[in-house]
Parts: sequence; C-alpha cells; structure tokens
Amino acid sequence: MKLNFDPLAQRYPSQRYPLFARSGMVNCSSPQASAAGLEILRAGGNAIDAAVAAAATLTVTEPTSNGLGSDAFALIWSAKTGQLFGLNASGPAPMLADAETVLRDGKDEHGRMPALGWTSVTVPGAPGAWAAAVERFGRRSLSEDLSPAIRYASEGYPCPPNLSKAWAASLNRYRELCSAPCFDGWFRTFAPEGRAPEPGELVRLRDHADTLQDIGETNAESFYRGVLAGMIDAESRRHGGYLRFDDLAAFRPQWVEPIRVSYRGYEVCEIPPNGQGIAALMALNILNNFDFPEKEDPRTYHHQIEAMKLAFADAFRYVTDPNYMEIDYHRLITPEYGAMRAQEIGAQARTHVAALPPKSGTVYLCCADGEGNMVSWIQSNYMGFGSGIVVPGTGIALHNRGADFSLDPAAANVLRPGKRSYHTIIPGFLMKDGMPVGPFGVMGAYMQPQGHLQVVMNHVDFHLDPQQALDAPRWQWLRDGRVTVERRFRPEMLEALREMGHDIAYDDNTPSFGRGQMIVRLENGVLCGGTESRTDSNIALY
Repeated sequence: MKLNFDPLAQRYPSQRYPLFARSGMVNCSSPQASAAGLEILRAGGNAIDAAVAAAATLTVTEPTSNGLGSDAFALIWSAKTGQLFGLNASGPAPMLADAETVLRDGKDEHGRMPALGWTSVTVPGAPGAWAAAVERFGRRSLSEDLSPAIRYASEGYPCPPNLSKAWAASLNRYRELCSAPCFDGWFRTFAPEGRAPEPGELVRLRDHADTLQDIGETNAESFYRGVLAGMIDAESRRHGGYLRFDDLAAFRPQWVEPIRVSYRGYEVCEIPPNGQGIAALMALNILNNFDFPEKEDPRTYHHQIEAMKLAFADAFRYVTDPNYMEIDYHRLITPEYGAMRAQEIGAQARTHVAALPPKSGTVYLCCADGEGNMVSWIQSNYMGFGSGIVVPGTGIALHNRGADFSLDPAAANVLRPGKRSYHTIIPGFLMKDGMPVGPFGVMGAYMQPQGHLQVVMNHVDFHLDPQQALDAPRWQWLRDGRVTVERRFRPEMLEALREMGHDIAYDDNTPSFGRGQMIVRLENGVLCGGTESRTDSNIALY
C-alpha cells in the first residue's frame, strides 16, 4: 500500500499545543536536529552547545535550506554575564569581485547578479559561527557538539514529506538551469540516482560526515585555513569563480551589539545591519503609534502591512554592510522617526518611498537550558540549496548570498570587494525589564521581518502563547506590491482589505509564509515553546 505523504494533500487539519519544559528545550524545523540538541543537553552541554549541534545537524537533515557553505547569525543570552550578545557570521564578497568585474567578464544576468553558479558565492560563515559560539559560551568541544550531525550523515535518516517535496522542486529547477560542469558536484551529492528522496526513504550524506568530522577536529580551521579551504579554492579557480583561499583565511565571525526597539513594555532585539532585522524593528517602531484592540480587524492588518511597506522602503534604500551605509542605522529606529513615518499611514493602501531620518531555501532554531542560557540561531544557503555549487568530495553546498548584491554603482548594496551584502536571515529575541523573555524567529527570505512583526504582535498585543503566535494565519507583502494571505484568512477580511486599496489574494504555497520557532520563559522559570505547523518541525524537551 502506498501512502500519500504530500503536505498539501493532508485530509485532516492537525492541531498543536504549546509544550512546557523545566531543564531545556530545543525547537527546530527538523525532528532530528531537535533530538541532536537534546542529546547534547543531556550529555552535559548548555544551550549554546545544543544550538550548534542542532545547527550542524540541520545541514544534514534539511540541505534544501542550508548547508556547510551557509552564513549564520545568532543572538545569545548568557546567564553567566546577564547580557545579550549578537554574532554576525555573514561572509564578505571575494576580493576579486566587484560590479565592474562581473559586468566586464559577462557573468551577469542582464545587468543583475546571477542567482546560480560561482559568481553568487561569498565567504561562508556558518562553520566559523559554530566554532566562535562554542569557544566563547559552550561547555563542550566543537567536535563533541558535531557528533550527532556526523552520525545522521553517515548512518542516515528517514526523509520527511516537506523535505522530499522541497528537494524535488530544487532538482527540477537545477535540471532546467544547471547544465554547466560546475554543477556536477550538486547532482552527484544530492541526486546520485537522478531523483529526490521519497518520504520515508533513508538519506545518507557520507562526504558530509567526513567534512563535519574535519571541521570538528580542527575547530573549523580546515574550512578557512586548511585542507577544505584549499579544495574550495581549487574548485573556484577551475570554474572561473572569484573566491580564493585568502578570502577564506581572512574571515572571522563578528560579535556585535544587538539593536532593539521598545514595544509595549518589551524590548524586541535583532542583529544590526547588514541583516534586515532592522526592518522588523522599523515597522514595530511605527506601529507603536497605534492601538490594536483586536487582532481579527482589517484595520489591524492594514496598519501592519503599511508599516512593513514603509520599513522595507527604507531598508532597501539604506541597508547594506554598515561600513558602506550612508547614514547611521540607529536613526532609522528612533521613536521620533517612527512617529514621523506613522503619519504617512492613512485609511487607504499607498506606495511608499524611502525617507531620510532626522539626524540624531533558511533554517531557524532556538534553544534554552535550565541555567538560563538562551539562543536564537539562523543559518541559510539563501535560495534553496544555494548557488548549486557543491565542492566535490566534501558535501559543501555553497550559498548564493552574493545574488543580493546590486551591479548598479549608485546602489547602496552595490558589489564591492570584501563587502557584505544586505542579508535576509535574522534571529529575534524578546526581553522585558532587562531580563530575557525568549528567542523567536521566522525563516523565509523577505518574509522574515514580516513574520517577526506578526509573531511579536500576536504574543505581545494579542497575548497568544508561542504555538498560537506561530499558527495564526499570516500575510505577506511582495516586492511587486501585491499582498498574499493563507487560506485560513476569512473571505470578508480579504474584501475589506481590497476596499482599503490592497492588491491582495490567497496563496496556497504555505511554506512561503515562513517557518518559525519560539520559546518564552514564564515567571516561574518554566519554558514554554511553540514550533512551526507549516513544516516538519519538532520540539525536544528536557
């Protein structure tokens, strides 16, 4: 008997409830990754060790969204120091790459950065992030923390339905677009039999296991300044890429000060630019100027959408590597600027442009332990599997983050050597009265700040528990001006928003509305967690 595992063909809706734990919680988009984090907690590791174990496992059990060639960001609450730390492990463009060179070499796509191939590859940051987090805050070695991921890669894991569907979609795309020899490594690694794995089929990634072993034993040095770096360099040279050994060797993750906005008695915290977390903060800063007594009111959704459009207008105009930004990004999240932008929201939808403020394929996981440490972690290959490049014999699937660079010399985010691009992946964190409430995040490219805004408001304004805050129907503003909503939105709500001028319609592509996780610590110290119902998510409890 053949069972139907299609996520879009499930006959009966399921219902999830928030889960509670005392000593630890690991929330991931993959059940195996959650189990890996729990395994490390039970072996004596803390939340940081668990987060790294889960993050490494996700490169094995969700390669459709991230990999060994990903970037990563994290927000880490240290119970020992009583502080929130930010970690930016997004890599810069190669020193040989700039907009003029890409155009001169004919490696552009009609004046735009290509999405696939070596030109879109920048320095990967995830392995460096694992090493940096464990070195500063972990209790175990990186090698020990990577052991569950190595085991899943070598011994295999059963492919879940959503992963199978995403894998097949990527394979179909690559068959159509990736015929050059540089893509052979991807097909040999992820489609050795010419197909995607079926639901329930055992997946083994033995090259991946060997590379994880090497990363663990060398504390990621091999990836940046050793054997693996040499293999990446050689493959890049072989196929005309710009990435070199020296680019990898120069990379170091950056510890950064989180940025934050006060919102109805809470502090909402994000990583500063080059990440787009500031877009979520800008929108919440605008919405501080309105009251929302009811969630299911078209005016609530109207104000949310308009605030997000205003925030994106400014983010797309100004946000890039902070070393290249023309303004101090802190000016974008002052209360005065939020109030000024709020005045532009009326009763009807509008097209918004950037203003000058007055001077003054991603995975997400979160972890907490019984000592008070909490981690909000996100890493990504950007568009599905990323660039389509896999370094032969290593399992290293390289991201395509460089695709977000502009080739327009007048653009803030223009490609320059050693520059970091506007980055879509963002971890979130809630605080109150200087103390941690908990980590949260929603994956999905430009959906991410929109997801952050909706989840925060669901929890703070409408008092929904973490699971309800994640399960509530979502809307999504698209860069062409349209708004899409999930089928669970009531038809009368859509009609009311259309009357307000929104170009709005249903979208059955549920994963496009993001996939999130959330943990909050209750007043009695108990952990309360929710996990995404739109994917294969799971919570592991301790």
